[in-house]
Amino acid sequence: MAVVDIPGSKSITARALFLAAAADGVTTLTRPLRSDDSEGFAEGLRTLGYRVGRTPDAWQIDGRPQGPAVTDAEVYCRDGATTARFLPALAAAGHGSYRFDASAQMRRRPLLPLTRALRDLGVDLRHEEAEGHHPLRIEAAGVEGGDVVLDAGQSSQYLTALLLLGPLTRKGLRITVTDLVSQPYVEITLAMMRTFGADVRRDGATYLVAPGGYTATTYAVEPDASTASYFFAAAALTGGEVTVPGLGTGALQGDLGFVDVLRRMGARVEIGADRTTVAGTGGLRGVTVNMRDISDTMPTLAAIAPFADGPVRIEDVANTRVKECDRLEACAENLRRLGVEVATGPDWIEIRPGAALPAGAEIKTYGDHRIVMSFAVTGLRTPGISFDDPGCVRKTFPGFHEAFAELRRDIGQ
Repeated sequence: MAVVDIPGSKSITARALFLAAAADGVTTLTRPLRSDDSEGFAEGLRTLGYRVGRTPDAWQIDGRPQGPAVTDAEVYCRDGATTARFLPALAAAGHGSYRFDASAQMRRRPLLPLTRALRDLGVDLRHEEAEGHHPLRIEAAGVEGGDVVLDAGQSSQYLTALLLLGPLTRKGLRITVTDLVSQPYVEITLAMMRTFGADVRRDGATYLVAPGGYTATTYAVEPDASTASYFFAAAALTGGEVTVPGLGTGALQGDLGFVDVLRRMGARVEIGADRTTVAGTGGLRGVTVNMRDISDTMPTLAAIAPFADGPVRIEDVANTRVKECDRLEACAENLRRLGVEVATGPDWIEIRPGAALPAGAEIKTYGDHRIVMSFAVTGLRTPGISFDDPGCVRKTFPGFHEAFAELRRDIGQ
C-alpha cells in the first residue's frame, strides 16, 4: 500500500488568496499549494500592493477591504486562469488604473462572459487587443452592485469571480446564471466565502450575495483532489493500493467524485473521515459517464480507458476544449498515437480498447500539466512513454515526476 501526500488544492489556494486579500485583518493559510499558478497569484497580489508573507508551510496575507494599496499597476497572470479571472474582479473593487496580461496560452482562453458581466455592473473595462481576451485594463472606482446575468457554461470561474466580488460591492450582488458547468467548484466558493464571514445563498439559478466584506481567519488548504486522481487511477490500473490523507467525507472538492467512477470500473474504494483509499481488483470495466461536474479528471479517465474490458465513453465535457489546450482532442490524438481507436464529438470522447499498446510513444502535451500527469498513468502499463514538455507540471505540481516515480516503486511497477 502506498500513502501519498498530495500538495494543496490549486482551486482552494486561489480562492483563499483572494479572500485573504479582501478580508479585514491578517489571514494565515496553512499548507497552500506552492506551484507556478499559486506563486503567480501571490505575485499578482503583491503587484497590487498586498503584503504576502511566506514560510515553508504557511502564507500570511494582510487584507485590504478597501482594495489594492497601489493606484496604478500592471499584473502579469502567467498561465493561471484563476489569477487571470479573479484578480481583475478584486481590482475592480478598488480605486485606480490596473492592466492585466497573461501568457500566450492564457491569452487564448476566453474571458468575455466575465468581463461583460463586470461591464454590466458599471466597471470601466476594456480589452486592449482581442475582445474577450487578455490583455485588459480596468479603471476602477469601486462597484455599486445590483443585478447581473451571467453565462457560466464555459467555466464556473466566471461565477466564482463575481461571487467573490459580491461582499466588496456597496449594495451586494444578485447573480442569475443562465448556464453553469462544474457546479462543485461553485460549492467550494460558497463554503469558503462563508468561512470568511460572507452572507451568500442560492435560490435556484440566482445567487444572492450581501455586502459587508470578509473577516480574516486561519484557513487550512486541503490536498488537491484533481491531482489525487492520477494516483487513484494508478492503483485501479495496476492492482495496487493508494491512500491519500486529508481527503475524506468532509472534502470540499467535487473532483474527489472521480473515485466513484473508478468504483464503477471495478476498483475498491473506501472514503473515511480524513482519507480515501483506492485499490485495484485486477481489471477495469468499460463505462459511460457524464463528467460535466468533474471535467478536470476527464484526461485521467481517458488515459486508463485503453485497459478497460469494453468501451469508455465520456460525455458532457465541451468545456475541456477551452482549458490550457483542447483537452478532448489532445487526449484523442495521444491515444491514437498509442494505437487506440477513438471517436470524438463536440462534447464527448469514446475510447475503444483493442490491441496491445506499443512501447516508446512520445506524448504531445500542448504545455498542459494534466495531459502529462494523466498519460504518466498510462505509462505504468506501456513502457517507454515520454513527453515533449514534461516540465509543464510545475503549473500545479512541480514535484510530480518524483512523487510518481516513488509511487511506481511502492506499488511494484
